[in-house]
This record gives sequence, structure tokens and C-alpha cells, in this order.
Amino acid sequence: MIRTGLGYDIHRLKRGRRFLLGGVEIPFAKGEDGHSDGDVLAHAVSDALLGACALGDIGGFFPPSDPAWKDADSMELLRNVYARVKQSGWKVVNLDCVIICEKPKILPFRELIRKSLAEALETPVENIFLKGKTKEGLGTVGMGKAVEVIAQCLLTKE
Repeated sequence: MIRTGLGYDIHRLKRGRRFLLGGVEIPFAKGEDGHSDGDVLAHAVSDALLGACALGDIGGFFPPSDPAWKDADSMELLRNVYARVKQSGWKVVNLDCVIICEKPKILPFRELIRKSLAEALETPVENIFLKGKTKEGLGTVGMGKAVEVIAQCLLTKE
């Protein structure tokens, strides 16, 4: 049996925060504003995995209204999500992600991010891919005020 999952997240960019993607800190003047550390990629991947298994969404497990998750490490949250996915008998076949922002450029960090996600999801790096795209100056993301991610996963029952 196989299932697909789709995840999406968007975060405002704010000075004084770290810019994190898949657990990798990318040097930039702004970072994601969020209740946790704001790692928009980890959040979208978590939602894709949970959706594929019909287990819920990241906000249900780690609500932003709960102070326990203030400044939480989003990669730890992702590992927690993946433990639930495995307990349900599923494993990652592949993960494909689109990171949409004007700056910073993602390509120089792509392999580090792929490796970080592969480790968290206990899968070979060949099963993980991501692309950086821009909005060509259009909308909030295009004006450099936000970053968004679309993540799609394919899972198989073990």
C-alpha cells in the first residue's frame, strides 16, 4: 500500500531570527518568525507525513498556543512526527519539496538540507529532493517578507 501527503507552510521573515531550512541555518539578515524556531521546511514536511497517514497536522500535535513549544527545535518535532509515522507502519519512499523565497539562494545549501532531512526521516539522501524558486517580485514572498514551502511525500506500508 502507498500513500501521498502534501504539506504547506508560510512564515513571515523578521530581523533577529535565524533562517532555518530542514535544520540547516542559512546566513541571512532575517529569519522565520514562528512560535517554534520557525523552520518552515520542517513544518511543511511534518504536515505532508501526517497527512499521508491521516494522523492529523503539526498544529494538532504542537499547538502554537502551548508555551511548551515556544522556540522548539522544529527538526526535533519532525523526528517526533516521523516516529508516529513509523509506529503506524509507514516509511518514506520519497520526499520532494519546493522552497519559495526571493533570498537567500537555496542551491548552495541544498545538499546539506537533503542530508539533514534524510537523517531525520531515516532514509537515503537519494529519496529526498528540494528546489528553490522565487515569486519574481510578486506578492508578500516576492517582496522578501515571507518564505513558503510545499512538500510532497510518498509513503509505503512496511
